[in-house]
Amino acid sequence: MIQGVLIIEDEPHAAQRLVKLMEELVPGVKILGKIDSVKKSVQWIVENPTPDLIFMDIQLADGISFQIFDQCDVKCPVIFTTAYDAYALKAFKVNSIDYILKPVDKDDLEAAFRKLNSLTSQSNFSHQILASIGDAVKTLTRKHKTRFVIKVGEHLKSIEVSDIQYFFSLEKTTFAKVADGRKHILDITLDQLEDVLDPLHFFRINRKYIISPGAIQDMISHTNSRIKLVLKGSDDADIIVARERVQEFKDWLDQ
Repeated sequence: MIQGVLIIEDEPHAAQRLVKLMEELVPGVKILGKIDSVKKSVQWIVENPTPDLIFMDIQLADGISFQIFDQCDVKCPVIFTTAYDAYALKAFKVNSIDYILKPVDKDDLEAAFRKLNSLTSQSNFSHQILASIGDAVKTLTRKHKTRFVIKVGEHLKSIEVSDIQYFFSLEKTTFAKVADGRKHILDITLDQLEDVLDPLHFFRINRKYIISPGAIQDMISHTNSRIKLVLKGSDDADIIVARERVQEFKDWLDQ
């Protein structure tokens, strides 16, 4: 049962709204503190008993809240409140940590509490929560590649990732197709590219293609609920979004 809650939030109005909604949903809840910075949060967590739950905004007065986990041991469940794009935070849903987009809605808060209650009934909850936070932090704080160095004859050239429309694999070779229509060979696999590209701007639709939204010329309904794509400057007539990726692809486009 939730009793003591810590709120880490640098917007006073947002913190007060959260308190009001919690008091409606959890009678008798005790707000242990309202903190607005990474530094103060670390100090509070180190010096006080572990709360039952922490609500944590991602962007704080002196940095991002993920820095808190680097500086102290957070032993209780965390629900993030944020104005970040939902797609960028999909790691939280996948890894069973919840987040609520601002402004906080009562129904969303109630759903988060239900999810928390479900998780706390599991015997491996603590390990699961801590591992999930680590995975989510790595995903969201990863530095994404902004340019590639390619070889053109005997010369080297740097191309901006923002100029690349899509990447594709052909006969075990990876190519980058740029906006001017040219394609360049890259010394990297598509699997490796997935780890260095910004997932907001690039999506892997199948084993052969990673695309940007600007690369799409047309989308056509295909068999078995799949989607066929026509990409700019491509003569490949069989570019299909893998069936298991269709819904995620739609969500990515609709972000």
